[in-house]
Amino acid sequence: MENQIKVLLVEDDINLGALLKDYLIAKGYDTVLRTNGQDGYDAFVKGEFDFLILDVMMPVKDGITLAKEIRGIDKTVPMLFLTAKSMKEDTLEGFNAGADDYMTKPFSMEELLARMNAILRRTSNDGPKEANSYQIGKFLFKPKERLLELEGESSRLTTKESDLLKLLCKNANGILERNDALKAVWGDDNYFNGRSMDVYIAKLRKHLRGDDKIEIMNIHGRGFKLFLPD
Repeated sequence: MENQIKVLLVEDDINLGALLKDYLIAKGYDTVLRTNGQDGYDAFVKGEFDFLILDVMMPVKDGITLAKEIRGIDKTVPMLFLTAKSMKEDTLEGFNAGADDYMTKPFSMEELLARMNAILRRTSNDGPKEANSYQIGKFLFKPKERLLELEGESSRLTTKESDLLKLLCKNANGILERNDALKAVWGDDNYFNGRSMDVYIAKLRKHLRGDDKIEIMNIHGRGFKLFLPD
């Protein structure tokens, strides 16, 4: 099938990996399985993948390191972490590495598929029509391409960076309520997602530091404001 979603699954538990691979293939996903981080990286650079599922704790190269290396060459490919730990440090480190979502083992196959589909819907072009571009001071932001341009130079944002910046643009010089942003971009306003959003706000500030007249402001108890000068 030409339009099959191609998934790279990197999981060191051979039994779980085989089970997940068979399930995803049965659901119509072209799935490649690797059992350690280095083999996963090698497979990624040699192939073209639409979605990544990465275990955190793996031999040779762990999932966090693998994610950071992949983000160094591809800022946008959707990425979901599997972790046996529920420690918040593990989760936050995953989001810092560029993850779109995470699941803690054990989990149901149906929930995994639902989360994958939710992420893929966010990254598809089938959603409602949006502005082709936003002028943010000296920057030109193109949400469909996830490009941020400044004086002929462009950088490609991650999915969540782009979604969050788009919400800020739609509410420019007004307040973007924190809970609204969490529900729109992360689907849930829980603690972990809140910490993840703070990380992404910090990343957006770095992206926009080329124009010192614009600012993403914290509005205590409310949310954020993208301040644009008149």
